[in-house]
Order: sequence, then C-alpha cells, then structure tokens
Amino acid sequence: MKIEAFNKTLELAYFCFFFLGLFQDEDSCSDCSYHDKPGSSLQSFMPEGKTFFPEIFQTNQLLFYERFRAYQDYILADCKASEVQEFTAEFLEKVLEPSGWRAVWHTNVFKVLVEATDVDFAALKAVVRLAEPYLCDSQVSTFTMECMKELLDLKEHRLPLQELWVVFDDSGVFDQTALAIEHVRFFYQNIWRSWDEEEEDEYDYFVRCVEPRLRLHYDILEDRVPSGLIVDYRNLLSQCEESYRKFLNLRSSLSNCNSDSEQENISMVEGLKLYSEMEQLKQKLKLIENPLLRYVFGYQKNSNIQAKGVRPSGQKVTHVVSSTMMAGLLRSLLTDRLCQEPGEEEREIQFHSDPLSAINACFEGDTVIVCPGHYVVHGTFSIADSIELEGYGLPDDIVIEKRGKGDTFVDCTGADIKISCIKFVQHDAVEGILIVHRGKTTLENCVLQCETTGVTVRTSAEFLMKNSDLYGAKGAGIEIYPGSQCTLSDNGIHHCKEGILIKDFLDEHYDIPKISMVNNIIHNNEGYGVVLVKPTIFSDLQENAEDGTEENKALKIQTSGEPDVTEGVDLEELMQCATGKMELYARTDPSEQVEGNCEIVNELIAASTQKGQMKRKRLSELGITQADDNLMSQEMFVGIVGNQFKWNGKGSFGTFLF
Repeated sequence: MKIEAFNKTLELAYFCFFFLGLFQDEDSCSDCSYHDKPGSSLQSFMPEGKTFFPEIFQTNQLLFYERFRAYQDYILADCKASEVQEFTAEFLEKVLEPSGWRAVWHTNVFKVLVEATDVDFAALKAVVRLAEPYLCDSQVSTFTMECMKELLDLKEHRLPLQELWVVFDDSGVFDQTALAIEHVRFFYQNIWRSWDEEEEDEYDYFVRCVEPRLRLHYDILEDRVPSGLIVDYRNLLSQCEESYRKFLNLRSSLSNCNSDSEQENISMVEGLKLYSEMEQLKQKLKLIENPLLRYVFGYQKNSNIQAKGVRPSGQKVTHVVSSTMMAGLLRSLLTDRLCQEPGEEEREIQFHSDPLSAINACFEGDTVIVCPGHYVVHGTFSIADSIELEGYGLPDDIVIEKRGKGDTFVDCTGADIKISCIKFVQHDAVEGILIVHRGKTTLENCVLQCETTGVTVRTSAEFLMKNSDLYGAKGAGIEIYPGSQCTLSDNGIHHCKEGILIKDFLDEHYDIPKISMVNNIIHNNEGYGVVLVKPTIFSDLQENAEDGTEENKALKIQTSGEPDVTEGVDLEELMQCATGKMELYARTDPSEQVEGNCEIVNELIAASTQKGQMKRKRLSELGITQADDNLMSQEMFVGIVGNQFKWNGKGSFGTFLF
C-alpha cells in the first residue's frame, strides 16, 4: 500500500510539474511567466466593489497558445463531445487542491467570500462554507448574511467551479487550482455550447469545436474580425440557444404525452421544424467559427449609406485633391482637365487637401481629381452617388493609403461609380479593400495592394475591372456573390490566398452570377487561380446523377477535365447539350492556357445544370409536373477567354466543398 501511495504521489508531482511548465516557456511574454524563486508565478488582482475583498489570482489574461495547449494536451485531448465533463473531472482530480483555499463567489447579483471544504469532481462543483470574516458585496441591500446562509443551504453548499475566483496566495500552493478553475470557467463561458453533447461522437471534439471557437475568441479580442460579423455571430448564438431551449421543452413534453394523441403528431411536426432551424443556425455558426470559411463566405453586410442625389442648386462640382498646389500643377490641370469646352455648362471647382474630405463633399455627378502624392486616410470611402474618382497621372504616383482598423476601405453603393488611375494601399484591415454592395462600379488602370480580401462583388451588384493590378489578399483577390455581374479584362491578380472565388449559388433563393473573364493573368496565388464554392450535398447529387442519359453523359465529358479536341467533339455543342436553355459565350483558344479557361467554364455550367435539376426535383415534389419555361430557365452568360494561369499553388481551378 505504501508503494502504491508513493507511486501515486510521484505521478501527481510529475503531472503538476508539466502542467505548470505549460506556462513557463522561456520565450513567453505572458504574465504567467516562470520565476526561479519560490512562490507564486501568477499575478494578483483586486476585485471591484464597495467591500474590501482580498486579492484574487489574475488568470483571465492568458494567451491563446497557453489555453490551446492546456485544452489539447491536458484537459480534453482526443475526447468526444459526450466525454468532455468526464475528461475535465479527471484533469481536475490531478491538479485541484480539494480543500483549504478561499475564493470569491461571483454572480451577477453579489460577491461573497467563501472557503472550499471539498470538491465534487464529477459534478465540477466545490463544497464551500462562508469564510470568516464575512464579506459580501450585493446589489440588493436586503441581502443579509442569513439570506446567504439560506441560499447556500438550498444549493447544499455546492457551487459551480466557474463561479469561483481563487483568493491570491503568494506561496504558489494554489497556482494550479486557480489556473485549473480558470480553464473550466473560460471553457464553459466561451467554448461549450448547450447542444454540443448531442453532436455525433465520431469526431475529435477539440479539433472540431474547441480550436476554431478558441481562435475566433482571440481574433475578436485582437480586432481581426469585422464588427458586423461579430454582431451576426452573437445574434446567431442567441437564436440557436433559444431554438434549442424550445426543442428541449418540446421533447420533454412529448415524453409525457400519449403516443397516439393528435397533440403528439402536431408536436412532432413542430419539433422537426425546430430541429431543422437549429441545424441551419449551427451551420452558420460553424462557418464563422472556422478561420478559413469565415473569410471565404464573409457575411451579408447591409450598407446603410444614403445617396445625396443632385446638388440643390443643380450644379456639378469638380473636386481637386492636392496636399500642396504648385503653379505648374495648376496650369497643367487647367489645360488638361479643367478647361471649359465651348457651350459647356459652367462648373464650380473646390480644392481639398485629402481625398476623404473630397468624397464626403460629393453629390450626384461630381468628379474628384486626385493629384500626385501619397495620401494617408483613417476613414472609409463611402460612395453612394454616381461620381468619378480619377488620379491625375500614373497609379504609382497617386497613392491612397488607409490606416486604422476600420471595417472597409472603399464602400460602393452608387448607380454608376468610376474609379481610375489610383493605387489603393490597405493596412491593419479586417475586411476587403473594395466592396460593391449594389449599383455598378468600374475600376480602370488601378493598383490594389490588399490586406485581407480584395474586391467583393455582392448580390445584385455589377463590377467592371480593366487594366488593373490586384495583389496581397490573405483571402480571395475577388469574391463574386450569387446574382452579381462581374467583368474582368486585362488584369493581373496575384500573390493572394486564392485568385478569384465564386461563392455558392446553388441555393434556390440565389441567382446565377454573370461572369466574364478576358485576357487576365492570374498567377502566384497560394491556392487556386479560380475557386468555386459549393455544398457537399451538390457533390453527392452530381455523383448520383451519372445514370447514362444524354445530358449526364455530356456532363461527364465536360467535368472529366480531359477534353479531346482531336476527336472532333465541339466544346460549345457539349456545353449547350448540358445546359439546355443556357446561353454560353466561350471560344476555344489554341494556347496552352485553354485547358484552364475551359475547366472553369465546364464547372460553372455543370453547377448551373445541377441547380436546374434540383429546382425541377423540388417542383416535382410539390406536384408541379409542367413548369413554365421562364421559370426553369437559368441563363448564365459566360465569357472566359484568353486568361493565363501560372504558378498557382494548387492549379488553375478548383472547387471548395462545405
């Protein structure tokens, strides 16, 4: 027995040594760094309140990698969702002092000093009693010591560990206890979801849920997530919690209901609706939690910029931007841009020292001319009216650099916006360099040096980009949403995560985007030159659709990726055979890049065809045997010609399944 006890003591000491070592790396810059001298390696913190409480351990400022390693290596390891509490309890048994430590019991209503007498590891609760002297800080003045004793009696003196903040002790004896409780508290406040335990047990819970949620938490803390996306995420969490609560209540009522009753049938239908709603919400949450999908899918941001319309006087103004106006520059401007043509309406000229103030002063039909210089702005270019923003010179001579952590650089909602001959440089951003929410935006002879994503073309928006250069995006260089129009001609798109990303348009509520890509050079991107995002279910349907029909045979030939031109098969005929009523504008190109162009066209057409098949199936399920031709027609005008794909990490084209 003595040998067994000795071995157990050694095992505990060994584990504690490594657990403490988790926060004792020499290169750590956290507040929990290692000290050679005996005593606590943690700092103390004084709780707020009217009552003078003792100092508590400051454990809420741990770094990402510290929490990551604790959950991965010591607490959760490779456990399943249903095993989380069991693994946590085993961890606490090894590191938590069962008694002798004091803590502040902290709720939304009061704080009170208690002392731990035991720990119920399986329930993740501590058995406590009121500490002496009695210290309490309550928002309710009538909350006396007797009331507190009655409350503890009702709880059988057992309190959740995450509600306890361990009182500081400089001996170092309770460091492990404070850290362990902090990990439990953080996990149940920020990582765990009430529905997690009902998830399938076929996957590693840490990899599937803990890591992405932990990364999202720290990305939010470090201002790396757009504010709108944070609001969306928290709203989705609230909605999912509410749906799950209703689902649990309904399931509980069904268990107490007569199995043959009409009420049960109604409740089962409601339960199915709630379950479906909850699954959709959970899917949206996972998209935001995943660090890759978060930027691939973005979020449907609604721009609230209001157009000013025509100036009350009806006059159009030319805004000239220059940090310093020299006589020679003014003469050149008067000759090249400001000279009034005979019979032309008189125009007012306004001068500005920075481009942002000029944009903010614009009304419908105004023109902004930016003179050579390097301009630093800290706000967003919100363009809601049809204006022209042009640089006077070469793009490299007219640089507009954005600093600060604003969500966007250029926000376009105007009916017809034209931007030319300007270099945009983005820093410290959390969203793309240019977003076209609606209307038409034309970008010509510009340079876009991106930080996160590049250009985003939202649903119903139209974007035309000519003779421009885009690079440096950590996401996609250009994101094309369903129902949008995008024309790209003679551009360079390079050194991005992905070159061009076409978002999922298979949902029945989405329209197919209209895309034209002509003579672009898409090169040196980390992933694919062009990526099509589509749900996994589409891939399954596509595999099941190979049944030997003429349409699917043509589809199979298209998507094989090995077109044989020597056999006399006309590519355009195959496309038309697969798409029925779709119109396709694609030409064969004898150059070595034809394969990449054709592959993109083929996949877009295949996806569009599948969308039509899915719609027919839905109509058939609704009992509609004959559909209107206009209803079934899904036209995509595709012009993908002469593009060059070079040195992209994964190839010219790929699909991303989610």
